[in-house]
Amino acid sequence: MQVFGSSGVRGVAGDELTPRYVLRVAQAAGDVWRDDHDRVAIARDTRTTGRTFINAATSGLTTVGFDVDRLGVVPTPGLQAYCEREAVPGVMITASHNPAAYNGVKLIGADGVELTRSTLDHVEQSLRDDTPNYADWETVGSDTAIDSARRRYREQVLAAVDRDRIADADLTIVVDSGHGAGSLTSPDLFRELGCEVHTVNSQPDGHFPGRDPEPVAENLEDLRAFVRATDADLGFAHDGDADRGMFVDETGTHIEGDAALAALAAAKIESGDGVVSAVNASQRLVDVVEDAGATLSLTPIGSTYIVSRIRKLQNEGTHVAIAGEGNGGILFPDYRIARDGAFTAAKFLELVADRPASEVAADYDDYYNVRRNLEYETEEERESMLEGIEAHANEATADLDTTDGYRLDYGDGWVLARPSGTEPVVRVYAEARTLDRAEELAETMVSRATQRTNTYSDE
Repeated sequence: MQVFGSSGVRGVAGDELTPRYVLRVAQAAGDVWRDDHDRVAIARDTRTTGRTFINAATSGLTTVGFDVDRLGVVPTPGLQAYCEREAVPGVMITASHNPAAYNGVKLIGADGVELTRSTLDHVEQSLRDDTPNYADWETVGSDTAIDSARRRYREQVLAAVDRDRIADADLTIVVDSGHGAGSLTSPDLFRELGCEVHTVNSQPDGHFPGRDPEPVAENLEDLRAFVRATDADLGFAHDGDADRGMFVDETGTHIEGDAALAALAAAKIESGDGVVSAVNASQRLVDVVEDAGATLSLTPIGSTYIVSRIRKLQNEGTHVAIAGEGNGGILFPDYRIARDGAFTAAKFLELVADRPASEVAADYDDYYNVRRNLEYETEEERESMLEGIEAHANEATADLDTTDGYRLDYGDGWVLARPSGTEPVVRVYAEARTLDRAEELAETMVSRATQRTNTYSDE
């Protein structure tokens, strides 16, 4: 059984994820890192359990001899920037987009990049062995508070984007940080970029009183309303750890994440480039890649797999221009192999500097997307769902891809069903050129999956 899913370890705090377990994960990571490092950076998002778990992880690391740099509340890409700059590995305490009751652990290498699957396997083996190499009283580690990480992170983003182009456009934006870690970085960052900035849900609060951490359309009503009320040029929203960014155009209309990814890819890629995305990649991205003469490489869903594929292609001599998913988690490998919501928003503002966001998105609005979450409470329910999905996939007259779950391509649309790597749900995605067809594909899959259970939610 894998401890680390598609994006770290996650679970309900105090139930599936306890301070004792976080301590052991940190010790296991230390056992893997000890040959090359004696210092680790650690940060968290705003969740109410974040301080407890960061204390547990710090204790775990110091007891096996590591000095710990405590960065406090910092976006995940801010921790990654610090790790790269200081050449130290990192531990991020976050559950990203999961609900407030969740928390989690994500491990970062000394190059600022998420650990590969093979390295995570070594950490998991150390965790199973349950034999920490405790330091004695003379070599036990210490911890130090670092106050500059958020400022240094903003400075790096500012230096990597076209600051003059954005400032000269005199843009007004609305930032919805979702009460997460981006609350302490993004509003100031975009003011420094020369934008007039309004904020909503941008007070750090681990209860997430304004909206749930996941920046999906149904959670962004406040943002859409505020964009219309302020006559803003763009609204964008983060998840809990600010490694994702989703957009609202100047009319207050939600921009599909797949459309934003396609627009950013079209502005970035050139002939011969590589592009990496997950198996739920939109046809919008496929079209952009084909038009540019680039190559699209698909992976299982999750940042760990995307990062590993980027590195593989780079090692083979391929220039990877852009990577990511339609959930707002986008990577620009020339900048850093990391999902970065603020950097993504700044790159999108470079496009909005030339024409309205609605026009940017309109080039990629000829597809419709539907998503369903099928909730389960027991492994028996999960297996029943997957059996129904498998049976439907085997009976369907469609091209089948099993890279991650079951993706059925019918020519006029596709549907994908797969178990989540971060929550107790089976996710169903569908895309077609009409909304009716996308809904039909999704509902047919849902019906087969839930023949013996009827718990699911629109998402």
